[in-house]
Amino acid sequence: MTARFTLARAAGATAAGLSKLTGRGGGTTIGGRITLLVDPHALEQAALGREIALVSGTNGKTTTRSLLVAALRTREPVVSNSGGANLPTGLTAALATDRTSRLGVLEVDEPYLPRVAAAVHPKAAVLLNLSRDQLDRYAEVRRLAGIWHDALTASPEITAVANCDDPLVTWAATGAGKQIWVSAGQRWQSDSTACPVCGDVLVRDADGWRSGCGLARPTPEWSVTGRTVTDPAGTSYDVELSLPGDVNVGNAALAAAAASLWGVQARDAFDAMRTIGAVEGRYLQTTYDGRPVRLLLAKNPAGWSEALAMTQPDAPVVVAVNARAQDGRDPSWLWDVPFEVLRGRPAVATGERSRDVAVRLRYAGVEHIRVDDEAEAIRAAQGHGQLEVLANYTAFQTYRRVVGDA
Repeated sequence: MTARFTLARAAGATAAGLSKLTGRGGGTTIGGRITLLVDPHALEQAALGREIALVSGTNGKTTTRSLLVAALRTREPVVSNSGGANLPTGLTAALATDRTSRLGVLEVDEPYLPRVAAAVHPKAAVLLNLSRDQLDRYAEVRRLAGIWHDALTASPEITAVANCDDPLVTWAATGAGKQIWVSAGQRWQSDSTACPVCGDVLVRDADGWRSGCGLARPTPEWSVTGRTVTDPAGTSYDVELSLPGDVNVGNAALAAAAASLWGVQARDAFDAMRTIGAVEGRYLQTTYDGRPVRLLLAKNPAGWSEALAMTQPDAPVVVAVNARAQDGRDPSWLWDVPFEVLRGRPAVATGERSRDVAVRLRYAGVEHIRVDDEAEAIRAAQGHGQLEVLANYTAFQTYRRVVGDA
């Protein structure tokens, strides 16, 4: 540890403390920013002496990070980032604050994976999926797969724990020196219809997917069937998570495969994961004005498709959408979300882009009302029983505050 890094840590801790004291925020971003300002190599310094797993993908990063942390903590303490602080500033703050944990699990925003991997020299990179997300901020998904591939090629010591059902992830992972292939599923396939190598249309059948150039779905070492996960030895586990949705069984399989690199047995990993009931507000079940409410986060067409599949049949739904910088300014992705599945159920359109949502619901044939205020939207929802609140990023944070979770 250099003297400059020691100074940078102290400066970052002071900035974070002042941010909390003045009520301007949790201090993570400003603390990491000041640390990196004083020492541009602080992230690399903070990672020295640790074994680190990176987790990245369009959807499921936070949940999979939490599942992997739970699995690894059956062995020893783990340092990790939280609160969506998945840029270099947040990663630096997390590692600089905790100087005792030897293991680290870092959730990384997709475009930053190469930069972070070059700085922290991870043992593993857990690659979940790639689909369209905030095209006004991020690159086209094929380009993201390309920069992942190049980053892994430049660091052959990294083991890629990759979802082989996603062709873009598979191609990216082939750049790594070693791969652990996990068949974690891919419900959303609209962003991976063409081969990322040659551009030909991919052929999909019961055996998986393949391209004319030879790129094809690898044989998985870990596989998911319903809620059962089978490990490389052929042992099957009935995975009973507190988290909803088949997609989270896939996330659990990826986390267990990564944890196995540290000697964690699959059964121990899944037992530890069972204790997780909500992840930073995601899947939170609570009440508001006496009514049962569940919060579901969805940020892009693939994520919305999964979230809609998690809702209880016939349950009323609130659809909340903003279009701030963190969400992406362009809400045209609404037209790719299969809102038609909500037909016959009462719905409420809310958020800053409630009018866009209302138009989309109208063309989907979904009976709905429009309410601008998020709290009032819960009160206005018709029907009985649990209310499903589906919201994109900043609208979701608003709902966490509404129900008292943040």
